[in-house]
Amino acid sequence: MSTGFNTRAIHAGQSPDPTTGAVIPALYQSTTYAQDGIGGLRNGYEYGRGTNPTRDALQEQLAALEGGRHAFSFSSGLAAEDSLIRALLVPGDHIVLGNDAYGGTYRLINRVLSPWGITNAAVDMSDSAALQAAIAGGNTKMVWLETPSNPMMKISDIAAIAEAAHSAGALLVVDNTFASPYLQQPLALGADIVVHSTTKYIGGHSDAVGGAVILNDDAAAEKLGFIQFAVGAVSAPMEAWLTTRGLKTLGVRMDRHSANAMAVATWLLDQPAVESVLYPGLKDHPGHDLAKAQMKDFGGMVSVSFKGGEAAARKVAESTKVFTLAESLGGVESLMNYPAEMTHASVKGTELAVPENLLRLSVGIEDLEDLIADLEQALGQL
Repeated sequence: MSTGFNTRAIHAGQSPDPTTGAVIPALYQSTTYAQDGIGGLRNGYEYGRGTNPTRDALQEQLAALEGGRHAFSFSSGLAAEDSLIRALLVPGDHIVLGNDAYGGTYRLINRVLSPWGITNAAVDMSDSAALQAAIAGGNTKMVWLETPSNPMMKISDIAAIAEAAHSAGALLVVDNTFASPYLQQPLALGADIVVHSTTKYIGGHSDAVGGAVILNDDAAAEKLGFIQFAVGAVSAPMEAWLTTRGLKTLGVRMDRHSANAMAVATWLLDQPAVESVLYPGLKDHPGHDLAKAQMKDFGGMVSVSFKGGEAAARKVAESTKVFTLAESLGGVESLMNYPAEMTHASVKGTELAVPENLLRLSVGIEDLEDLIADLEQALGQL
């Protein structure tokens, strides 16, 4: 029977316990499993690094929501990215990524994997000519895309970039963290692989670090599964259980995140201290029409720059009371981030550097009136 997103979020991988009838499957904290004789595994369970029922349930849930055949749950988003790249690429291969990619992703590719022999080029993904030039040459094996991008909120055409990547014999990987599978389905648009920091919207409660990779290709999945087992950066049972719990309410949370973010972005547009507001839900955003076509809604992330430069951005960031000054995003609580010195400090001084007058807002699901009042008093400090 075909089911809708929210039904799958609640029921995929979540059958009631066959022994007790418990509606919520048990949390399996065990590291190892009794064998019925040497090699006599019960349902394939042997050792916690290889398999765990709680993690398996989450992986089934993730695959169902992204429309993929295979899903892998990792200890963090960067662990997921590292394992994916090492599973599918070899020294000498080339990655093309967006020139405003998440700083941690760029650091991983440019500083950790580059000495291993993986080369890279950062380009504006909205510039098709620049993208084509970057992937030319024969050794580009992977194109890495964020849309919306972090924190500049650029929107890129997943289907068009998938076609460009495939024409060069490369895979398209889409980091779907900002949109979540509720708002955007990259595999259905032509992407080969989807990655997530499940720490963010998927978990949704700022209490479990994790990452995920979802894909359809059986051979690639086998390679990734081997790396996951051999290297061992798996999600722990408690983190997997918390992520599953959070994922069940993803749809209703994203509806509220999106509504609040749209209202906050619209309010910010009218403030004299504001230079620009970056939110794809605004009609004058250069990616608005594309976002409207490939996303269900526009998400909960808003970036804003200030006429008063770095000093103004810092003052606002340090003056909010409901918005918490903190790293990360995607939780039910609203967070305020100064990317130049926080999430994107690792790319300071590079072509991926973030403007120093910019703040990134992760708009939570609190009462909208309280969020607006908090921003109003913070801007009033300028």
